[in-house]
Amino acid sequence: MRSTVFFGVLPYVALAVFVVGHVWRWRHDQLGWTTRTSQLLERRWLAWASPFFHFGALAVLVGHIVGIVVPAQVTAALGLSEDAYHTVALVGGLTAGAFMATGLVILVVRRLVFRHRLRMVTTRLDWLVYALLVMVVTLGAHATVLNVPGTFDYRETVGVWFRSLFVLNPDVELMASAPVLYQLHIGLAFCFVALWPFTRLVHVWSVPVGYLVRPYVVYRAAGDARAAGAGARVVGAGAQASGAGARVVGAQ
Repeated sequence: MRSTVFFGVLPYVALAVFVVGHVWRWRHDQLGWTTRTSQLLERRWLAWASPFFHFGALAVLVGHIVGIVVPAQVTAALGLSEDAYHTVALVGGLTAGAFMATGLVILVVRRLVFRHRLRMVTTRLDWLVYALLVMVVTLGAHATVLNVPGTFDYRETVGVWFRSLFVLNPDVELMASAPVLYQLHIGLAFCFVALWPFTRLVHVWSVPVGYLVRPYVVYRAAGDARAAGAGARVVGAGAQASGAGARVVGAQ
């Protein structure tokens, strides 16, 4: 019963809340669809934390897609042996996780160190997101390190279960047989997915793609601006002189 609830019902509830929540947020809270950035309040720590966290999270996401969405038969057909895959996944996963964890730690510590300055842009949902991320990342890294010998084949268990969700026939027994670390990691990850639409994470879907095709914005240096202003005054003076000359000719 517990396995059915956590691995047969929770994923669909989380995905439904994820989709419906985004639609509701877009229709009723577009002004709140923002990062509520704190860069103007503190930027030095953020300049380090943001690249580490974002690039690390992107690499972790790609690794999870390859690991649980792509069947093992596909990578084998591409000439990647199981041992080679395991080595790449281990090194790449731990590296990406380290980058993401480093950025996450800096972000959390930054909120604590500069809490008086950042409290106006920090909500309880932000702390809940941080807490979930810390637990999900910690459990994932712990499971990866403990599975260095490759004793648990998550591609033939977790991966098969995850793909079975998309054909509306979840094989909950596969997840029931998985180690507790994997179960907790996945359960908390789906809780994070359900929380996503109600947090500042919605800004992920507002990627400024238009910047790639918009016309260039021309900026002038201060010296160029002064020169342009002086040129305009000269032209203006010339126009005034011409006008005065025209009036003299007219008077004659």
